[in-house]
Amino acid sequence: MIRREDILSLEYLKKTDYTGSHMGMRYRLECVKGEEGSILKVYVWPEPFNFARTPQERKQSREFSFDEDGILDAISWMNDRLYRDKEQWEQTPGQWRQYSELK
Repeated sequence: MIRREDILSLEYLKKTDYTGSHMGMRYRLECVKGEEGSILKVYVWPEPFNFARTPQERKQSREFSFDEDGILDAISWMNDRLYRDKEQWEQTPGQWRQYSELK
């Protein structure tokens, strides 16, 4: 389970993206600046590749408020994805061959 202490501060997220992984699921949190303020955009995708090398169709994303409540909501959403899509995360780490087809 991803916990609040696993994610760095809002001040850090204002400056750069934050990535991590847990049990076969990778994740990325980023600050997106808009006309009405900043939002927290969160992505999850299966291992083994990084964000740039993973095809868009394999990523899931959602937006949250850019504040402490938004981080807590994002963590809840990521944990929900972790358990709802459990089979997907369990199958990916050792299946490098399937990714050679994506090139």
